Amino acid sequence: MTTAAPTSAPRPARRFAVVVIGASAGGIEALGTVLPMLPKHYTLPVVVVLHLPADEPSLLAEVFSYKVGLATKEADEKERLQPGVIYFAPPSYHLLLEADGTFALSTEEPVHFSRPSIDVLFESAADAYGERAVGVLLTGASQDGARGLLAIREAGGQTLAQDPAEAMISIMPAAAVELGAARAVLPLKDIGRFLAGLEKEA
Repeated sequence: MTTAAPTSAPRPARRFAVVVIGASAGGIEALGTVLPMLPKHYTLPVVVVLHLPADEPSLLAEVFSYKVGLATKEADEKERLQPGVIYFAPPSYHLLLEADGTFALSTEEPVHFSRPSIDVLFESAADAYGERAVGVLLTGASQDGARGLLAIREAGGQTLAQDPAEAMISIMPAAAVELGAARAVLPLKDIGRFLAGLEKEA
C-alpha cells in the first residue's frame, strides 16, 4: 500500500488588491504620518488623490520619495498598477482605476469643484476592485470623497476615515462618517498601522 505524498493547502488569494487614499486641506501633513508607516516590503499599490492647485506642477512624488520606503510616482494614462508603489494623481486630471489593473486619466468636469476628485477615484476603485479595495479618507474642507467611500463600502471593501476630532480640517471625514461610509473612524497612526497590517494578510 502506498501513501500519498502530503500536500499543503492552497493559499487563499490575498483579500485586498489596492489602497486608495483621498485628502485635501492638511493632507500633506496627514499623509506624512500615514505613508511612512508602510513597510518597505509592502506589496499593495497605493493610489492617492490630494487636492492641489490646477496651475502648478505636483511635486508630491518627489517630496514623499524622501519620506517613505516605497517607490513613488505620478500616475500615467494606461499605466499598470505595480505592487509596493505609491501613485499620485496628476494635477487637472481625474484618476480612475480600470478593471484590467491600469489607470485612466480624464478631463471631465470637476466634481465638488475638484479635478482630480476623490469621489471619482473611489467610485472607480469600487467598480474595478469591489471587496478587494481599501478606501481611506483624510482631512479636508469639502465633501469630496464621502460618496466614493460609501461606494467602496457598499461593494464590500474596507473603508476608513480619519477621526474628525483629530483632522486639521474635519469637514471631509465628518461627511463620510455622517453618510455611514466608514467602517472604522481612526486617528492617523491607527490608520497607518491598519494599512501596514494588510501586508500580513494572505
